[in-house]
Amino acid sequence: MNAIKSPLPDADRKVVGEALQGALVDLVDLSLVAKQLHWNVVGPRFRSVHLQLDEVVALARLHADTVAERAAAIGVSPDGRAKTVAGSSAISLAPEGVVTDGAAIGVLVDGLAAVITRMRDRIEATAEADPVSQDILIGLTADLEKYSWMAQAENAG
Repeated sequence: MNAIKSPLPDADRKVVGEALQGALVDLVDLSLVAKQLHWNVVGPRFRSVHLQLDEVVALARLHADTVAERAAAIGVSPDGRAKTVAGSSAISLAPEGVVTDGAAIGVLVDGLAAVITRMRDRIEATAEADPVSQDILIGLTADLEKYSWMAQAENAG
């Protein structure tokens, strides 16, 4: 039960709540995968990849908080518990142990692509239901796409 009332009709709040919850799960998992890679990356590009991974962690955490607070604002309880994240994220697991810089970037690119694809679906789903939430999803997707481009450029050549 949530004591927060929203001006959104119930059907719209359901659609938007599902989109925001999915975004929250993907962002929390992206931050965890990137941090796991950050701790275990090795190789000649260690420093640049290590720092880039921390930037992705910070970005994902920032947007996760924004998404969760938007959900709460419309009367939907956000769920970022480990069990929930593990059960519904689209991101593949980070490899166990040490990972080379090139492999770490590959995992990051794949994870970003999975999240971006789902975010674009959520943008479409929230267009009519709640343009405010859609705007949040558009902004965070633009940021994720920027980091995807930067990560892909890291392995280009």
